[in-house]
Amino acid sequence: MIESIINRVSCGRLEAPAPSKEHLELMFKAALRAPDHKGLKPWEYIVFEGEEALSRFGEYLLQASLKDNPDLDEAKQEKIKNKPHRAPMVVVAVAKANNNPKVPHVEEILSAGAGVQNLILGAYDLGYGAYWRTGSLAFNDHMKQPLGLDFEDTIVGFIYLGTPSVELKSKPVPEVDDFVRWG
Repeated sequence: MIESIINRVSCGRLEAPAPSKEHLELMFKAALRAPDHKGLKPWEYIVFEGEEALSRFGEYLLQASLKDNPDLDEAKQEKIKNKPHRAPMVVVAVAKANNNPKVPHVEEILSAGAGVQNLILGAYDLGYGAYWRTGSLAFNDHMKQPLGLDFEDTIVGFIYLGTPSVELKSKPVPEVDDFVRWG
């Protein structure tokens, strides 16, 4: 697994097949092992797979965009609606707000982020490609209602999953000494 961690790369060019049900379950089991202060389990993953579900998610993106910018031209609207179709599956990763007085929400967000890292490492290890996207729509409060989220919840990303349609290119591994110092 350490080799997968060191060598994992994002893949923005994805095609079918998406992870199988069995593989997706393994990936979510890995995600659910993220560090979790007080055992609050602040994670929720919403899966959109298939033409109908991806189109519905695209409509959510468009409606949220239009609430912030009602003057979007038709070309931009189409582009937004088609974003989910970049991959056969999109997972919306959410940090649920438990409102625990001993655990600030930022810790729940960090836990959800660690869960996403585990999810995409699992995808890579199983031979799938993954791309973690955010952008303004991840931080748009108008996305919460159609996804059934509470106002205090935080979308930590849209995880695009599928089979790489291009050869994955390795990236240079940063030098440890550039980022680590001893106190």
